[in-house]
Amino acid sequence: MPGDDDLLFPADPTTRALARELFGLVKEQPLISPHGHVDPRLLAEDAPFGDPARLLIVPDHYLTRMLHAQGVPPARLGVPSVDGSPVATDGRTIWRTFAEHWYLFRGTPSRIWLERTFRDVFGVTTPLTPATADEIYDGIAARLVEPEFRPRALFERFGIEVLATTESPTDDLGAHARLAADGWGGPGGRVITTFRPDNVVDFEFDGWAANIARLGELSGEDTTSYDGFLAALRRRREDFRKAGATSSDHGHVTAGTAALDHRQAAAVYDRALRGEADAADAELFRGHMLLEFARMSLDDGLVMQLHPGSVRNHNQWLYRRHGRDVGGDIPQATQYVEALRPLLTAYGNEPRLTLVLYTLDETSFSRELAPLAGGYPAVYLGAPWWFLDAPEALRRFREAVTETAGFYNTAGFVDDTRAFCSIPVRHEIARRVDAGFLARLVAEHRLPLAEAAETIVDLAYRIPKRIFRLEQP
Repeated sequence: MPGDDDLLFPADPTTRALARELFGLVKEQPLISPHGHVDPRLLAEDAPFGDPARLLIVPDHYLTRMLHAQGVPPARLGVPSVDGSPVATDGRTIWRTFAEHWYLFRGTPSRIWLERTFRDVFGVTTPLTPATADEIYDGIAARLVEPEFRPRALFERFGIEVLATTESPTDDLGAHARLAADGWGGPGGRVITTFRPDNVVDFEFDGWAANIARLGELSGEDTTSYDGFLAALRRRREDFRKAGATSSDHGHVTAGTAALDHRQAAAVYDRALRGEADAADAELFRGHMLLEFARMSLDDGLVMQLHPGSVRNHNQWLYRRHGRDVGGDIPQATQYVEALRPLLTAYGNEPRLTLVLYTLDETSFSRELAPLAGGYPAVYLGAPWWFLDAPEALRRFREAVTETAGFYNTAGFVDDTRAFCSIPVRHEIARRVDAGFLARLVAEHRLPLAEAAETIVDLAYRIPKRIFRLEQP
């Protein structure tokens, strides 16, 4: 089990010593988590976690997709079905199945995350094998009934300063209201929301028409017209701001943006309401709405995050059986230079806009994204996410973008996780990788140690706090 203090540091002794020193400066820094998918009800209700399998395996599609690829269907791992098909319900059985296939994770970040979670969160140091599965299961289960292992207690122990969750405009934000009542949410709170409007912007989203009706119900606006739709979005954005939101998030298929005039946009929206919009209409409207959201951000100050490049539900069998967000999505090549031109032409030099760009296509880092961030005041580079959040990809990110964008046109690390207990180790890994990268610059006499020390604290703490506007309520 990885437990070495020099985990992921360079092998060269001189550089390793520098990395160790730099990491020591951020090891205990509070965690800023400005983008993630932890269910806010977890912290609002603060109920004890269920069994170890339902906490650590069932909701983690990084784990379940790997086993599915090796012939272990998600149903055997307890992943809920949407078609009524039976799934495993006994936590110990699920855990044993997972342990039998633990070898599949050799060399993966999932192995590091889970082993460090066992050790640092639950005090379990026994290596996971089929023979030790029950011992580890029982050890974690015994911890989960203790008050110190309830969600809010762990939140405090993890050193999380701010945690952003992600909700859609059709969410009533009830969990966030409860958190605010308890002093945990709202502006300046420790748990805040993020405005994610994909389910009302994307005509191809399942249940789009019903979502539009729900948007009208929650906002009090008439969403049967394009003007009413825009008014409803503005009103909901204000509701989200009152619940602490400092950013919006947009998970479009592509990075395409489009500058439609009001009449054109209304016509496309009306076609969608009649059920007559095609795929080209859907892409055009998604791109147009990014410009609309940029305009709204100039008024309300929400930071824009754009997460394009995922072909959602590529595995249709998995989607039909288990629904969205269970590991059936696949990255694709993504073009940014021309795709973003309409938006950046309109607002790329606007000091009131902050646009954080992410990618699943790392070939675009040095070719497109770093030059864009280095050339437009509004643009910042988001951390490698999802399929790129492994240590090697984090290193390649720094190597690819630093020469063009520097450190200060990047937006800091985001853990982007649903797995609450993995938040600390994900930040730890990012900080270790940055320590190693900066140590190499120092060892090569490219950066003084004092500046490297300042930079690593900026990357880990100050930059994400500033860019995501978390410094003041």
